[in-house]
Amino acid sequence: MTKSVKPMRIAGVGYSVPKTVVTNDDLTKLYETSDEWIYTRTGIKERRVVSGNESAIDLGFEAAKQAIEKSGFKAEDIDCVIAAASAPPQLYPALACNIQARLGIPDFVPSFDLTAACTGLIYALQVARGLIGSGLYKNILLVAADNNSRLVDWEDRGTSILFGDGAGAFVVTEAEDGVDDILALDVRADGGIGQYIYMNMPGKNCPLVEPCDEVDSHIHMAGRDVYKFVVTTLPNYVDKCIADAGMKAEDIDYLIPHQANQRIIEALQQRLGYSDEKVISNIKYYGNTSAASIPIALKEGVEKGKIKLGSTAILCGFGAGMTWGAAVVRLREGIC
Repeated sequence: MTKSVKPMRIAGVGYSVPKTVVTNDDLTKLYETSDEWIYTRTGIKERRVVSGNESAIDLGFEAAKQAIEKSGFKAEDIDCVIAAASAPPQLYPALACNIQARLGIPDFVPSFDLTAACTGLIYALQVARGLIGSGLYKNILLVAADNNSRLVDWEDRGTSILFGDGAGAFVVTEAEDGVDDILALDVRADGGIGQYIYMNMPGKNCPLVEPCDEVDSHIHMAGRDVYKFVVTTLPNYVDKCIADAGMKAEDIDYLIPHQANQRIIEALQQRLGYSDEKVISNIKYYGNTSAASIPIALKEGVEKGKIKLGSTAILCGFGAGMTWGAAVVRLREGIC
């Protein structure tokens, strides 16, 4: 006898960004560039960055707190924490464990990080879907938080102009009404092109053995290769995800993509034939906030009246790995 899969509901969304703003004009103090040069290539005017001892843990805590409040649950109701973190302030304890402790979630609740770079939130949704669908857990907190500004080379104009810091969070739960908010969801990876975006961990061999090569620990990106890969791969994949949901592009109310580059967002928009009103983009003010960019764009879009709840949306992203993924989701009233 086949066991039925429990449906999942998105119950709450939250986000947090640092207060400190670095504009394109500010970056002219670091290297030869201009606001026009950066904006025409990326669509970015400014980005938020951590300052002092502020970190992704602080941002993730605030985003998670918002999401829990919106969900109507309490911290003690959460029975699993998953953090999508590619640039956390510590490799261990896990970002999820730090946030669990700060929120006061019971100390027996499993908490762990997953690394899928900028696709991390969609990967986390897939993992949560399996855990809730199997009945193993009921209320799961998903947090995407990174402080990439600490890991870029601020002498590298090609990469450092792109990134900002931020956090986003979802609370997902078993849908008691039987209506699944995940209409279609799939994630993929191609490790054969992982060199397109990479970051080494620093370290040295034991002094009793042959030394290893020294490496830097900054983010490296082959921008042109990434662009070509994304614009040829992601649109087809989004089409497939919509078809898997039994829908057509025109049936979807909003496109909420990973905020990596405005030109990539526009390529997706053209492929789907969407008007500007259906495409949610806030990269101009936040830059690339990695896996946090989708929940930040979603919640801010609701706050600014660009997104009306009681709707459907495509969430899609790509990142180092190379990883990519898409989800067609139902956005219920009250989640933001």
